[in-house]
Amino acid sequence: MNYLLPLLSVLIGYIVAMIIRPKNKTNLKLLLAFSGSFLLSLTVMHLLPGIYESTKPSIGLFIMVGILFQIILEFFSKGAEHGHVHGHSNMSHIPWLLFISLCIHAFLEGFPVGHNHGKLALGIAIHHLPIAIILTTFFINSHLNKKAIFIFMLTFALMTPLGTFASAYFTGLNQYRSEITAVVIGILFHISSTIIFESSEGHKFNIAKVSMIVIGIALAYFL
Repeated sequence: MNYLLPLLSVLIGYIVAMIIRPKNKTNLKLLLAFSGSFLLSLTVMHLLPGIYESTKPSIGLFIMVGILFQIILEFFSKGAEHGHVHGHSNMSHIPWLLFISLCIHAFLEGFPVGHNHGKLALGIAIHHLPIAIILTTFFINSHLNKKAIFIFMLTFALMTPLGTFASAYFTGLNQYRSEITAVVIGILFHISSTIIFESSEGHKFNIAKVSMIVIGIALAYFL
């Protein structure tokens, strides 16, 4: 399930966007709010306590490095990790800066998945589903050809499972597991909090959005 959930979520999002082509941005933003809340709650409730069992005093620094690294990635991805894509200009080829930054982001997310008994895999899957729908819809509207869209989304879908595979089978990485997990926590902190505050127009909270955030917190708590 650690490999399958993140993979399937992106592919399902891709299929939904290709077949249905959703135009209701409100529903997508509510789904984003839920996914951001769920991911942030998983990070705070399940990842942070485990990482702070480490005796390394510098672990907080690595969390901050993760936040900074994600900010740098977003210079190239333009915030696509949290559904922040704009424009409908014609594309004749894959946007490589966006592609590479998203792949790095998704690959790193896979590192702590294998050590969290499926909880983080579920969180990342729920996070990736609306992102995949939004990205695919953006590419369709930008007239990127269907083959390029499929290659982009399939590669993006494979990145998190590849990160999980690397953390499990590249034994040299295990001695840095705490540091890598701390960096990923920083990345997840930045993305999930940004999603929560960007998923409504004018950064205003409403009953529907707050309800989705509360549901996300509750689901993460009872996992």
